[in-house]
Parts: sequence; structure tokens; C-alpha cells
Amino acid sequence: MSEDETHHAKSTLDRLVYSANQISNFFRSQKHDQAVAGVETHIAKFWDPRMRKMIFAHLKASGEGLTPLAREALESLAKKQNAA
Repeated sequence: MSEDETHHAKSTLDRLVYSANQISNFFRSQKHDQAVAGVETHIAKFWDPRMRKMIFAHLKASGEGLTPLAREALESLAKKQNAA
């Protein structure tokens, strides 16, 4: 991977982490189970499969930067998508 490609992938991942955290911040005022489901549903409905693939790979590697709520929702969604 070239330096430009590496930078682009990192900046894309940074944006995905930021976005997942923003979504989790929106839902965090709800009861915990509802908040997890809300984040999970939003990402499943509105994120492109490539975006989900990239954030799932990041989650598996470390999940660095994800809020606990975003992490939990992504883990749940990844588990459901792997089972399907």
C-alpha cells in the first residue's frame, strides 16, 4: 500500500470511528438496550457494506477510539452479520 493509500485508509477509518461515536452519543440518552439497538440499526441501515467491513476489521484489531456504546453495538451487529 502506498503512503497516499495508507493515509486515505487511516483518514477514512478515523471518520468511521468518529461517525460511530456520534451515532452512539445520539442514542445514549435512551435505556442501554434501546441505545445499543438504535446504534446497531442505524449502522446496518445507513452504512455501506464496505464501511461496515472496515469498522468491523478495526473493531477486531483493537477498536481503538470507539466509545463503549459504539463498540457494543458494532460487536452485536458483527455477530449477527456473521451468523447470517
